[in-house]
Parts: sequence; C-alpha cells; structure tokens
Amino acid sequence: MNRQKLSIRNLFLVGFTLFSMFFGAGNLIFPPFLGAQAGQESWKAMAGFLVSAAGLPVLGVAAAALAGGLEKLAGRVGPHFAAVFPVLIYLFIGPCLAIPRTASTSFEMTVLPAANALGIDLEGRFLGVQGAFAAQAGYSVLFFIVAVLLSLKPERLTDRLGKVLCPTLLILIAVIFTGCLVWPVGIPSGPEASYRSAPALKGFLEGYGTMDTLAALNFGIVIAMNVREKGVNQEGFVVWETIKAGLIAGLLLALVYSALAYVGAPVGSAAGKGANGARILSYVAGSLFGDAGRAILGFIFFIACLNTCVGLLCCCSQFFSVRFPRLGYRQWMGVFAAASLFISSAGLDIILRLSEPVLLAVYPVAIVLILLSFFDRLFERYRGVYVWSVVFTGVVSVIYGLQTAGLALPGNWLALWLPGYEAGFGWILPAAAGILLGMVFGHSMQNGKRDL
Repeated sequence: MNRQKLSIRNLFLVGFTLFSMFFGAGNLIFPPFLGAQAGQESWKAMAGFLVSAAGLPVLGVAAAALAGGLEKLAGRVGPHFAAVFPVLIYLFIGPCLAIPRTASTSFEMTVLPAANALGIDLEGRFLGVQGAFAAQAGYSVLFFIVAVLLSLKPERLTDRLGKVLCPTLLILIAVIFTGCLVWPVGIPSGPEASYRSAPALKGFLEGYGTMDTLAALNFGIVIAMNVREKGVNQEGFVVWETIKAGLIAGLLLALVYSALAYVGAPVGSAAGKGANGARILSYVAGSLFGDAGRAILGFIFFIACLNTCVGLLCCCSQFFSVRFPRLGYRQWMGVFAAASLFISSAGLDIILRLSEPVLLAVYPVAIVLILLSFFDRLFERYRGVYVWSVVFTGVVSVIYGLQTAGLALPGNWLALWLPGYEAGFGWILPAAAGILLGMVFGHSMQNGKRDL
C-alpha cells in the first residue's frame, strides 16, 4: 500500500533506527571525555560539540536526501570529485576507522572489565601470544559475525534496531545518568588548558570524532530503504520522511550527549591521567554501582557499538555493491568485516590517534558541501562556487590535518594569514573566498555569453 507519510509510530521507529546507527563508539566516549576535560566550562564546550555532533548530522541527512544521495551532492563539484570523495568517505566511516573502532571500544568496555573482575590476567602470554591481543582477536571475530548476521537484510534494520536495541540503550544510559544525579561522584573542577580560552570552539572540533556528519551523508540510503519498507514509495515523500527521522535522531543525540557530558564533568583526573572517555565512564559506573555498574556500562557499549557497526556495514556494502558490482552486497560485507577485524587489533588508543588528522582533513570539506546544498538555488547559475570553495577548503584542511599528524610541511605561514588556523578553523576564510570567486567568475562568464 502506498502512503504519503509514515505513521507517528513508524516515524519514531525509523528515527530511533537512525539514532542507533549514529550512536556508537565515538558517541559514547567523546562527551564524557569533554566533560572531564572542560570541567566548569563543560556547558560551553558542549554547546560547540552539539553543533558539530548533533546539528551537522541532521543537516547532513537533509542535504543528502534533498540532493538524492552523496554522489549527486558531490557531483555538483565535478565528476572526478564525485567519483573519489564518496569512496573516501565510505572507507573512512567504514573499514578504515569507524567500524574497527566499534569492535575495539566494545572489547575494552566488556571483556577487559570482566577479566579484571574475575581475576584473569590478560597481560600474560597464551601459546606465545599476549593474552590481551588473543582475547581481543577472539572477541572481534565473534563481534563481527553477529554484526554480519544482523546486516544481511538492511531493509529490516527498523525491526532490529529501532524496536529493541535503541530503547534498551536509552534505558541503560538513563540509569547511569540518574545515578549521577542522585549520588554525585564529585564536583567539576577548572578546565584543562585546551578548554580555557575558547571552550565552544574546542568542543566543536571534538564533535568531529563522532564521524556522524560523514555518516549522515551515507545513512540516507538505508533509511530510505526502511521508509519504503513501511509503505512510503513516492520519492518526494521518502525524502521528507527521511529528514523528519533525522530530526528525531538529532534530538536524541543532543539529549544523550548532554547527559554523558554531565556524567564526565565531575571526574576530572580522578579516572587517571590521560584516561579516554571509555575509562572515564567505567570509573563513574564503578563508583556508583560497583561491578554491577561496570556490567551495565559494558552492555551499553556492546549495544551501541553493535548498532553502529551494523549500520555502517549495511551502508558501505550497499554503496560498493552498486559502485563496483563485480562483488555483491554480501561479498562486500565479508570484505569490510575482514578488513575491520584486522585493523581493530591495533586497539582503541591507536585508532583514535589515527582518526584525528584524517577527520581534520575531511570534515571541513563535508561541512562546506552540506551548507552549500541548502543554497543550491542561489548558486545554480554559479557552479564554480562548489568547485572553488571545496578546493580552497580541501587544500587548507589537508595541510592542517597532515601537520596535526606530525608531518613537517611548508604551511606554517598559513597560521599567520588565516584567522583561527591554529585552532582548526583556518578553512573558513578560504571557503568564503571560494564562494565569492565562484560567483564572480560565474557572473563574468554569463555576461560574456550575453555579449556574444
């Protein structure tokens, strides 16, 4: 039966499904880490974080839906860009970074605490292999087997994620948050050095780590399939139902992020110097509820990471099976699961360190594409706007990302000429210059044609 819109129940189910696909490893570990680092300034830092980690993903879903997908959106820059950029995005949010992170994070938050509680020493060696490495490899194999089985029918994700796993996840997070309200683990201290001068801007950059803006450009494929599965088949209505589901997911993300930042704010250095967000949450859960709290937290991480892993496997496999049809959907899924299994063995801390320069290089380009898409009618006659703004943004952001990775490049002069470069916002002025240049060139070319 053809419908023009989803029922309220189905709309919320699809919104919960999208939230579940977004809310994975990074979404759990970055807000409490931000809260612990920002301390008394956490509300300012969270304001910036919510813009990049909740607001931009909603805009990304809308931009991709209105454009007809990431490839068509990227095609506004040019055919070569449309051939390369979507592939890079899918690889970054897929087997290169995000999917392996789901396995390594859930291992650190489920197996390691359980081993410590049972007195099992994973620092020893088993058959010549370090115990922790062997345990992580075995866990990751089982984790990806479960994820692949859940991903075999992507159009059924609403039934699997939206109805069961998402509500369970929200209830468990609410338990931890309520515990912090009733039994505070401390009071927020002063902010760390990186959050003292401009906490909102620092929070905005931290939001890159969730990778949700990149994921939003791709999740529309699977969400649209689930909307059609519920009986909405006319393309225009599918687009608007997808956008409404994105708004629901964005609101849920904002609420949960705020709760997790509140949980982390009183911790400071109590969880250990240099502790990542996973260890901060483990400290809080253990302080509140002991081993039972760590078990609840482990289940939260397992569900969240599994949800995101399933969503990413579906989207990446669907995209590559269409772009490179020599392998089918299930064959690509096997390739991505195997590659992610290999990379996940590096461990969470290494994956997080590798992610930072990549995201600093790619995220600004995605942000510019998303924002330009909402003014497409204004720039319709000036297609050079997309080209010049993306080129200028990409050059600056790639140089900054490589410098962040520790590579010595001849780009130090950029810090002198571009406002906000050292803070990670040096791409804004070049993007604006690219927009202006594209409009000037486009206008002059149109005048030249009229003169002819």
